[in-house]
Amino acid sequence: MTETALRRAEELAERVLPDRRAKKRMLVIVNPYATTVSARLKNLVVYALQGRYDVEAIDTQAQGHATELCHEAAEAGYDVVVAFGGDGTVNEVANGLAGTDTPITCLPGGATNVYCRTLGIPNDVVDATEHLLSIADDFRPRRVDTGLVNGRHFVFASGVGLDASVVERVDAHPYRKAKFGEYYFTWAAISSFNKTYLVRPPRVKVEVGSTSVEGVTVIVQNSDPFTYFGTRPIRICEGAGLDTGTLGLTVLRRATLLEMPTLIPRIFSSRARTVTRHRQVTGFDPVKGLTVRSVDGREFPVEVDGDFLGNFDRVDYGVAPKSLAVVA
Repeated sequence: MTETALRRAEELAERVLPDRRAKKRMLVIVNPYATTVSARLKNLVVYALQGRYDVEAIDTQAQGHATELCHEAAEAGYDVVVAFGGDGTVNEVANGLAGTDTPITCLPGGATNVYCRTLGIPNDVVDATEHLLSIADDFRPRRVDTGLVNGRHFVFASGVGLDASVVERVDAHPYRKAKFGEYYFTWAAISSFNKTYLVRPPRVKVEVGSTSVEGVTVIVQNSDPFTYFGTRPIRICEGAGLDTGTLGLTVLRRATLLEMPTLIPRIFSSRARTVTRHRQVTGFDPVKGLTVRSVDGREFPVEVDGDFLGNFDRVDYGVAPKSLAVVA
């Protein structure tokens, strides 16, 4: 976080006057290890929000802590829970609030902040704080879908294969992720491809009803886009959306040195149809569920919302329509 951003946060906190009207109860869940979150910035943001909300802020202590806090927040009747961190924090908060009437909203604190941007919340934390202040008196929660993988909710996307291997490698080096952002993701993708997927990639079978396709990478989207490279949206699956009641699905059947140079420009085209028309890609119409199994007995990596989930020999995907309340 730059000094310029901190000065802007200080200016915002100074000019927000206390409001004597009844305030909505807000729980801010902070990931203190997120890319752009510092104690000073958190304090300034919380102070500014207190001008319009009754705010409590809690730092997460370990993986899964945010989900536990959200179970308690829903039972305690909070009006809104703010995920202040990256997409992993958003995922944990969503898993704690799914199926309840307590809405989630976001403050960007990570490297990419896909869900925050998908909801239309500014990707600058000061601008996002101003946005939350502006809607305090015009609160309009709406319900959106979440995807499910082995019962775990995800808000924007999940990946099997190369995508998940990249996430695993990036998560192992948070300093590089914070410093180099999407360029480190690019390096990790090239490195993972050369190390594993060029030689002997784990092969999986995707089953949708009576249809099955084998491949090396599977992308499942609950919303659009799949991610961002800087300001450019990356779209992989067709038909994905927050309130469609379905999932977008794309399978990369084969990845070789001959195929990747023609696929990569398509990924950066910002059009999912351009990707799904590649000769080694199978794009599906929106689906309600699917199963991914190992073909050769080897476990395959899985990621959800940009966080590495683990290695599996089978995963089952579904959708939970209108399971999550959001405010944006």
